[in-house]
Amino acid sequence: MTWDLSGRRLYLCTPIRDDLLDFVASCVSGGVDIVQLREKHADADAIEIAGTKLKALCSDLGVPFIMNDALDLALATNADGIHVGQDDLSVDACRSALGSDAIIGLSTHETKEFDAGLVTSASYLSAGPVIATPTKPGRPGTGEAYVSYALSTTDRPVFITGGVNAAGVAPLYGLGVRHFVVVRALTESSDPQASARAIIDAIKRCEDA
Repeated sequence: MTWDLSGRRLYLCTPIRDDLLDFVASCVSGGVDIVQLREKHADADAIEIAGTKLKALCSDLGVPFIMNDALDLALATNADGIHVGQDDLSVDACRSALGSDAIIGLSTHETKEFDAGLVTSASYLSAGPVIATPTKPGRPGTGEAYVSYALSTTDRPVFITGGVNAAGVAPLYGLGVRHFVVVRALTESSDPQASARAIIDAIKRCEDA
């Protein structure tokens, strides 16, 4: 299946959690339209088990499921794609293994990384974190200038990371951001469906302004 990412606005990155399937279903009900499993602490078997279940749920809900970093786990879970960082397996190697229809995302944090990403077959690039975030310990914020550069350089989807929440949508939208990656605003929420809906509503207000 070929996924069109151009209209997808809210990209959830989540670790494994006890209520993973219910949590993701709530987020998607609120407006999340891409889901990535990003688990840095569990072993490969646990990630594969969780990823296989999450892939089945995402397929039922009509949203793409992305595996973070690990090509073997992307293949094992039949993921719709993979997201890789600058120190992971190359985009082209992932493309060769997963095929032309796979979604392949690439993290970038500075202009030279972004420019290099544009000559790959990446389906989308992420830019950020705009502000420093605990989900990327030790990585400083890239600032707004980098976001503006990234958005002005390509028509490919650019997903912005770093502290995205409902209150932060309008300033980013004003820079031209149309694709948002969210982590803590949903993973730490007591009502993830409502929190996702609040972000989507903030995006819609910007679209209608």
